[in-house]
Amino acid sequence: MAANVETMFYTREKPWHGLGTYVSEAPTSADALELAGLDWQVVQKDLLTTDGFPVEGFKANVRQSDDQVLGVVTNRYKVVQNQDAFAFTDALLGEGVRYETAGSLQNGRRIWILAKLPQRYIISGDEITPYLVFMNSHDGTGAIKAAMTPIRVVCQNTLNLALATAKRSWSVNHVGDIEGKLEDAKDTLLYAGQYMTELGKEIDVLSRKRLTDRQVYEYIDALFPAEESMTAAQRKNLLRLKDDVRMRYFDAPDLRDMGKTAYRFINAVSDFATHAKPIRERKNYRESLFARTVDGNAMIDKAYQMMQAA
Repeated sequence: MAANVETMFYTREKPWHGLGTYVSEAPTSADALELAGLDWQVVQKDLLTTDGFPVEGFKANVRQSDDQVLGVVTNRYKVVQNQDAFAFTDALLGEGVRYETAGSLQNGRRIWILAKLPQRYIISGDEITPYLVFMNSHDGTGAIKAAMTPIRVVCQNTLNLALATAKRSWSVNHVGDIEGKLEDAKDTLLYAGQYMTELGKEIDVLSRKRLTDRQVYEYIDALFPAEESMTAAQRKNLLRLKDDVRMRYFDAPDLRDMGKTAYRFINAVSDFATHAKPIRERKNYRESLFARTVDGNAMIDKAYQMMQAA
């Protein structure tokens, strides 16, 4: 992971492998830009072959501070500078927004910003805080993405449920009228309150759905289906994953007083998906986990669909 996280700052607990500059309070956008090591510009330069001939239709995105080549893009690609990303979140969230973490991945190819929204929600006895995540890429491989992410405060689990009644995320490619598209994003993400209202309604429904222990075991089996082609080692690893989720459901201290409900099951799966280390820990697994904060987590979505049908 150390090769993937380039620069970052953080408040509160150490993120990932504890890399970055610790600050005691969430800074303003001007401070955050510098503390995260994102106070640099991206410039576009012409491409030449080794023989000195121009490569038509393409440009190189280059970090101006050290001439690091971030990616090769088409002439249609529009750069969104890091300071513009912070300006977007400033405008979206209003004066006084505080940033919790921000940083650079893959030698500047991708950057992210995480800001805490000022609202607090108490839903079914749980304190849930919404955050705004903004991710941008400079290498031409990813879109500009922004999402509202609810965090269950007591255990820092994400509750990014794919609700049919409210939208929580937005994305757009780096082409066309970027400023106009960012304005459209503001309209979409300002409905964060609507998402939280609908999330509250759904959590209330899930909290009233009782589950038997046998149902819990069956749902966990459905989340981790065994295949005939599995080797003995793969089956053993599968059992370990199932046991981990069972332990979180039945024994997690923050869930013991919740009652054996569909909402408890969602939290156990979210806790596993958010915090459990994979059996084979690849160097970029935490980066992928963070990306799913924006895109959504397939395992949590599957568990939610199961609980809706319960």
